Amino acid sequence: MSSSQFLLNKIDELQRRLLAENRSHDADRNNRNAETGSPSPRRPRMLGTGMGPSESNFLMPNGARSSSAPSSGRRRPNMGMQLDCSSRSPLRVVPDSAETDQKIEEIMKQSGILTFGSQRILSNVEDLQPEGELGHGTCGQVTRMRHKPTNHLMAVKQMRRSGNKEENKRIIMDLDVVIKSHDCPYIVQCIGTFITKSEVWICMELMATCLDKLLKRTRRPVPENILGKIVVATVNALHYLKERHGVIHRDVKPSNILLDDKGNVKLCDFGISGRLVDSKAKTRSAGCAAYMAPERIEPPDPTRPDYDIRADVWSLGISLVELATGEFPYKNCKTDFEVLTKVLQEEPPQLGPEFTDELRSFVKDCLTKDCKRRPKYKKLLEHPLIKKSESEHVDIAAWFADVSRLMEMNRPS
Repeated sequence: MSSSQFLLNKIDELQRRLLAENRSHDADRNNRNAETGSPSPRRPRMLGTGMGPSESNFLMPNGARSSSAPSSGRRRPNMGMQLDCSSRSPLRVVPDSAETDQKIEEIMKQSGILTFGSQRILSNVEDLQPEGELGHGTCGQVTRMRHKPTNHLMAVKQMRRSGNKEENKRIIMDLDVVIKSHDCPYIVQCIGTFITKSEVWICMELMATCLDKLLKRTRRPVPENILGKIVVATVNALHYLKERHGVIHRDVKPSNILLDDKGNVKLCDFGISGRLVDSKAKTRSAGCAAYMAPERIEPPDPTRPDYDIRADVWSLGISLVELATGEFPYKNCKTDFEVLTKVLQEEPPQLGPEFTDELRSFVKDCLTKDCKRRPKYKKLLEHPLIKKSESEHVDIAAWFADVSRLMEMNRPS
């Protein structure tokens, strides 16, 4: 077999895995809608959970304090953890491993407790009023909801607890990362969880939009000074995940970078994040093909198909080209196969002379094809673009207020 044919076979194999993964997500989403009769949020019955003494000091919805435990144009080409419960003990988890069992038990102790600032309020799903769908993550749909007792708004990711092992793993990973990342200002914050025998709900702070939706509705590129602040937030978030929790995101793209009306930029959606072993990730079939690094498509050493956080650096570079120009760099491709082929065979996308030297240099570094020469986060954090952007005062909130009006005008009817 010729080397070119071998390469084509490799890309074709990866595309088949991605398509199968997408079909699985679509089928799961259709099943959810079929079971409920509509895509509107579900109202599962909450199950009781135990709780340690240290978790007993929280507020009831009426403000009373309780000491008891809670009850439980730029178009891109188209391309869970097993929590089965026995009939005798509906809360007993069937774990994939001891670690999974331990994590779900820890999370279930907090089920039904929502945290608003310094207040911890015992709640149930009947306290949440749905106000429209926000989108879909890797594991399920995301709905805007209002906590009726306090009038707080939140984004609630609703995930079905199915018998699908991969879906189950994604739910646990998403929960684990977002809960542990409470001390990072660049990662979307978790308000609380609701866990039932059929579903997991993650309640998160409500952000205004994602960058993908912003591009689609404004039909304009993102200004450089705003991009600089987005780079600072995203690289710091990714560096935090790697250094503090040994995690690689694996799905860096504009739809997973969020903005709020105060000008905060935050990373979200950790369902397909992976644990790093000796700073390496081992699995390959995760993430969006359009942003996938060359070494994930065709490993330099096929006998060792692992990769490190520099794969996310490539994804960030592709995202920055898209945000800076308003167009996906491989926009003429009709299929994932064409994108993957171009990634391997062509020179990486770059920004033109109309952009500053700092941004062009940063993108060029991110899109270094040889992963061994591509910088890691520590080096990127020393880049002139980040140093310049950290010191600049940029009113992202004012800019976002302006583009929000344009987004509203272009909102789909």
